[in-house]
Amino acid sequence: MAISREHCEACRADAPRVSAKEEITLLTEIPGWEVVERDGIRQLERIFNFANFCEALAFANQVGALAEAAGHHPALLVEWGKVTVTWWTHKIRGLHRNDFILAARSNELRPPAS
Repeated sequence: MAISREHCEACRADAPRVSAKEEITLLTEIPGWEVVERDGIRQLERIFNFANFCEALAFANQVGALAEAAGHHPALLVEWGKVTVTWWTHKIRGLHRNDFILAARSNELRPPAS
């Protein structure tokens, strides 16, 4: 099953972070994403490029709707021609499997460049 089809589980403060080994495996399922660390917190991040601000804003709204439906919310930075999406789990101050699931679903919102 594709990771994007997995069910997101409600995350608690004692939920386990993904292990280093899991992280490496899961990254292969979400092309274009990288792990960044900010303030000691590992996060998934990807920049999506667009032709203009309106397309970028429309995409950000789609990611917002996806996030709201899952009850799990990323950081979104909308600029002219690009959107930076950053997923991490606030409660555990790091990466949970849910972050990878929603990164995969974010990829599905943006068709590959033609």
